[in-house]
Amino acid sequence: MSLAGKNLLDGPEPTYLDEEPELLARIEAGDEGEDLARAFPKSSLAWALLAQDALDSGYVVEGYAYARVGYHRGLDALRGHGWKGHGPIPFSHEPNRGFLRSLYLLGRAASAIGETDEAQRISSFLNDSDPEAAGQLSS
Repeated sequence: MSLAGKNLLDGPEPTYLDEEPELLARIEAGDEGEDLARAFPKSSLAWALLAQDALDSGYVVEGYAYARVGYHRGLDALRGHGWKGHGPIPFSHEPNRGFLRSLYLLGRAASAIGETDEAQRISSFLNDSDPEAAGQLSS
């Protein structure tokens, strides 16, 4: 196989997840995180909202668990869209935000329960996915 003419510095193309209009409509209607996770169990965003609710209420272990589910559901979705374990996952693409939010919340919860190694790995993963995501999610 010849590599002539191939730009070896190019990384993988960004990954863009699908929109979730039914989920967004239910969010707009005021549905709770638990109802959303039940109705849309494959959605990272639904699990991220449930994780956020738990963390905001002081349920750190539950928030950690919900964020981890959102993270794994997001990995499944990313792989289904051709992601090979690395490469950009732009925060600017709104459907990616559920995964990135789950990742961010997982890092917060990991830090809160003393999982410093995991929190650092997640921080690196979030930064590698989109260097602007953490700043957007923490504001």
